[in-house]
Amino acid sequence: MQSDSSKPLYRSAQVVWYVVSVIEVLLLGRFVLKLLEANPEAVFTNMVYTLSSVFTFPFIAVFQNVRVSGNVFEWTTLLAMFVYWLLALGIIKLFVMSKTVSTSEADVRLGNESL
Repeated sequence: MQSDSSKPLYRSAQVVWYVVSVIEVLLLGRFVLKLLEANPEAVFTNMVYTLSSVFTFPFIAVFQNVRVSGNVFEWTTLLAMFVYWLLALGIIKLFVMSKTVSTSEADVRLGNESL
């Protein structure tokens, strides 16, 4: 059963997971299109590359892309997907940590963590 203080926390977590899911799907689309050597001049491919480049930009210089027969295995995109997923987990954890708890609930949780 959810308490009234949990409802905003639940809704916030839903929003975070929704946003991250949209980013992950966009990045996965980029990864697959690059891997399958999609035509970058096609409207759909160009749109996916343009939208996803915002999310891959911070990671561009981390790894070199691997090319095999024109296909590109883009490690940068996989790294971006992993980092955004971890970031979402961290944000959700902060939300949970900010939830108010009663003294008795805190005592129980602290007792369980010390085991």
